[in-house]
Amino acid sequence: MRAALKPLSHYIATPHVAKHRLFVWLPARVLPDKMLIVIARSDDTTFGILHSRFHEVWALRLGTSLGGTPRYTPTTTFETFPFPEGLTPNLPAADYAADPRAQAIAQAARRLNELRENWLNPPEWIRRVPEVVPGYPDRSLPVDEKAAALLEKRTLTHLYNERPAWLANAHRDLDAAVAAAYGWPADLSEEQMLRRLLELNRSRAGRR
Repeated sequence: MRAALKPLSHYIATPHVAKHRLFVWLPARVLPDKMLIVIARSDDTTFGILHSRFHEVWALRLGTSLGGTPRYTPTTTFETFPFPEGLTPNLPAADYAADPRAQAIAQAARRLNELRENWLNPPEWIRRVPEVVPGYPDRSLPVDEKAAALLEKRTLTHLYNERPAWLANAHRDLDAAVAAAYGWPADLSEEQMLRRLLELNRSRAGRR
């Protein structure tokens, strides 16, 4: 894994076990622990596809659980997931950088991440302090005790428990971009999504 991460500036990570299937960016210099699943990709298109409802439905149905909490098992959730044709993770991101489908997904994914980061660390509540170790990102520290108390409640789990309108809208836009990449309607039900994904998975398996 270290070899795969070495050429990257950042990578995608998701908790092994979590109530919400969330994906985040981590700097390549940060080594993940055993509770994180790492995807050695640094492009917004892959991030967006993984964070779409399509992949979430697939992961929930084909993954396992621990005490009733969904568990992300890469062999059954990531490796089997049928990415949109031409946007698969076996391809370098540069190969589809000019693809309008990839660009639309990347734009929606960047917007989602930007909104979340601004909610997690409001500029008026934090100050940036350079890290003492070269190459590591700046640290975000609260501006005062009141900000520190408020920031303790600003976690992605809390955010997705509340799921405010702006977050739902950002995910809606991302899901629409991913649906368009498949050539599918944006208003599919979860069962329709899963059925189409299973059919796509089987058709590709038959071509191997």
